[in-house]
Amino acid sequence: MAKKTEKKIKLRSAEWFGRQDEYGFIYRSWTKNRGIPQDQFEGKPVIGICNTFSETTPCNSHFRGLAEQVKMGVLENGGFPLEFPVMSLGESLLRPTAMLYRNLASMDVEESIRGNPIDGVILLVGCDKTTPALLMGAASVDVPAIAVSGGPMLNGRYKGQTLGSGTSVWQMREDLYAGRMKLAEFHEAEACTHRSHGHCMTMGTASTMASMVEALGIGMPGNAAYPAVDARRNLIARDAGRRIVDLVKEGVKITDILTRPAFENAIRTLAAIGGSTNAVVHLIAIAKRLGVKLELDDFDDLGRGVHTLLDLMPSGRFLMEDFCYAGGLPVVLRTLGEEGLLHKKAMTVNGKTIWENNKKAECYNKEVITEWKKPFKKNTGIAVLRGNLAPDGAIIKPSAATPKLMKHKGRAIVFENFEDLHKKLNDPKLDIDENSVMVLKNCGPKGYPGFAEVGNMPLHPKLSKKGITDMVRISDARMSGTAYGTVVLHVAPEAAAGGPLALVKTGDMIELDVEKRRLHLDVSEEELAKRRAKWKAPKPALDRGYWKLYIGHVNQANEGADLDFLVGKSGAFVPRDNH
Repeated sequence: MAKKTEKKIKLRSAEWFGRQDEYGFIYRSWTKNRGIPQDQFEGKPVIGICNTFSETTPCNSHFRGLAEQVKMGVLENGGFPLEFPVMSLGESLLRPTAMLYRNLASMDVEESIRGNPIDGVILLVGCDKTTPALLMGAASVDVPAIAVSGGPMLNGRYKGQTLGSGTSVWQMREDLYAGRMKLAEFHEAEACTHRSHGHCMTMGTASTMASMVEALGIGMPGNAAYPAVDARRNLIARDAGRRIVDLVKEGVKITDILTRPAFENAIRTLAAIGGSTNAVVHLIAIAKRLGVKLELDDFDDLGRGVHTLLDLMPSGRFLMEDFCYAGGLPVVLRTLGEEGLLHKKAMTVNGKTIWENNKKAECYNKEVITEWKKPFKKNTGIAVLRGNLAPDGAIIKPSAATPKLMKHKGRAIVFENFEDLHKKLNDPKLDIDENSVMVLKNCGPKGYPGFAEVGNMPLHPKLSKKGITDMVRISDARMSGTAYGTVVLHVAPEAAAGGPLALVKTGDMIELDVEKRRLHLDVSEEELAKRRAKWKAPKPALDRGYWKLYIGHVNQANEGADLDFLVGKSGAFVPRDNH
C-alpha cells in the first residue's frame, strides 16, 4: 500500500528541543550527555518507548531486548527514540492483585507521555493488566500509538503431557487436594510449565488482550500469537518502531484507530477465541477514556450467534504456540469477515484496513482453529446476566462452563470474604454438596480491594474426592482468564458497595438461567429490606495512599472499574514549563 501523504504536523517535542534559547540549550544539552548528535533534535519525531520491563513481572522479563528492536526501527525511519519506564503489573507476584494498580499504572503512562517531549509512543505490553493500563494512559493523551505485546511462552510439557499456564494449575490443585498427585510431583510440574520468556500460553487474559490489540487495529498484524522467543516477535517490534514514525508524520492518533467499529470487531473476536472475561472490564475502560460509547450489554448483543472457533485452554486442548502454527488470529478475523461479522474498513496502525490485513489468511490446522460451519463450540459469546441479584449485570463465559449447570437452582453457601472462604473450605463439616451454589462476597473493585481473580473458588476437598469438577459459583470478583467452570462474575453493584449480593445468606435459593440471561435470588423484597437495614459497609483493608484514593473513586465493574476522575481524555497539550 502506498505511503500516506505526510501532514504538516507541529511536533510536541519542538516545544522542548526546537527552542533556540537558553532553555532549548538546557533540554538538548542534558539529553546530549548520552552522545546524542545535534541532528537528532532537528525536526525528527521523538518516539517514546513505554517499557513495562520488571524482574517482578516475569511475563515481561525480556522487554529490554524488545525495546532495542523498537529503537532500531525508529532510527531506521528517521525518528528519535527515548525509552522510559512505567509501573509494571504482573498477576504472578503482585499482591493483592495487579488489577488494583491498573488505573495507577495508566496514570503513570498518561503523565509520562504528557510531561515529556514525546510525539508518538510504542507501548510494550505483556502480562495482562499492562495492556489495558498502557492503552488507557495513551488514550487519555491521544497521541499516535502502537501496542507491541511480548508474546506467549512456549507450551509447557510434563511427563509427556501438555501443560498450560493457570489452567493446568487449577487442575493439579484439585488433584493435590484429592490425593491424586504427590507434592513432589506438584513441585516438579512447576519447572515444566513456564519454560521460556513470555506471558501465559493459554487463552488467558494476557493472550486475550494481545488478541484484542490486533483485533482493535492498534497492534501490528500477527501481534497476538507469535511466541515471545520467536524471531518474528522481534520483527513485529522493529516494524512497529518504523511505523510509529510514519503515524506521527501522517497525524494518525489513537482516536483515529480505536473507533466504535474497532471495538465491535474486538468484541466479536473475543467471542470467537473464547477469550477471558477480564477483557470486558478492560475494553469498557479503554473506550470510556476515548469517549467511545461501549456498554456491558454490547458484549451480549454483539457476541450472540458468534461461535468459539479455538480449541484452546482453558476451554479446550491446545495452547497459543499451537494457535500460532495454525495461522493465528488472522484466520479468525478472516472467518469473521466472511460471515459478515467484521467491520472490514476499520483502519489499523500499519495503514491498511483490518480486512486488507487478514483476507488472505490461511489455516494450517483445523483442529486448533475450527471452521465456522463446524465450530469448537456454538454460540458461546460472553453472556450478560441480570436479575435482582445483579441489577447492573453480571457475566459468565459459556465456552468454559459445564452445559448441564447453565440452568441451575441451588442452595447458597455464602463466604463473606476471601478469608472466610479459605476458613470454611478447610472445615470438613461444611454442609455443602454438588448442587449447592457457592457465593463469595466483598471481592469486587472496592471490596478486596482491587477486584481480585478469586471468582473461580476451589471446590471443597470432600467434593473433589467424590470426582466433582464443577459447581455454580457466583461472586463480585473476577477470575483468571486461564480458569474455567460455571462461574458467574462481576456481579454489580458489588457487595462492598451495598449491592444485593451483600444481603445473601447461606440457605437462600438462587436461580441461574444463562439462556434467559437471568440471575435471581429467591428472597422477598420485604426480607431483603430488613437485611439491608442491618447491613454495614466493610472497613477498608488499608485507609491511606493509593488504596484510599482507589476505594473512594473506583467505578463498578459494568463501568470498567476505572477511577471516576480518569474517565475521558484531556489530549496531548504541552504543559507550561517553569522557565
